[in-house]
Amino acid sequence: MKKLGCLLLLGVLLAGCGGYRQTTVTLPDGFVLHARVADTPEKTEKGLMFVKHLPENEGMLFVFDRPQTHYFWMKNTLIDLDIFFLSPDGEITRLYEYVPHTYTYTPEHEIPVVRGDGQYVLEAAAGTARRHRLQAGDRLQFAL
Repeated sequence: MKKLGCLLLLGVLLAGCGGYRQTTVTLPDGFVLHARVADTPEKTEKGLMFVKHLPENEGMLFVFDRPQTHYFWMKNTLIDLDIFFLSPDGEITRLYEYVPHTYTYTPEHEIPVVRGDGQYVLEAAAGTARRHRLQAGDRLQFAL
């Protein structure tokens, strides 16, 4: 019985970490976001789907091989988000504020799609851009 309990605990711990590395993203005003790094197609596809709460100091940084136009389809994103498209040097090329949440039953035609150019995309809690007065042209700092 003790062995089964240890195996269950190990399974819960491994499921919780999800294999994401972490990085910090520093905003121009010095505020620091702790971001999970989505750097594989599987992690990019899952993104923040089914996450029910995102603290204001957390987010997800999507990493792509090169700058290009990216589309994000927000199916099953249960929380409102601010989404920042970033150039290779961290400059905000486009941002979306308060992208609305969706559910599994949200009709396809009502699911938000956001588009922007860049090599990175940062998803953060809705209100981040407004609280920190972020706009296109601002530069975010992070190391991978």
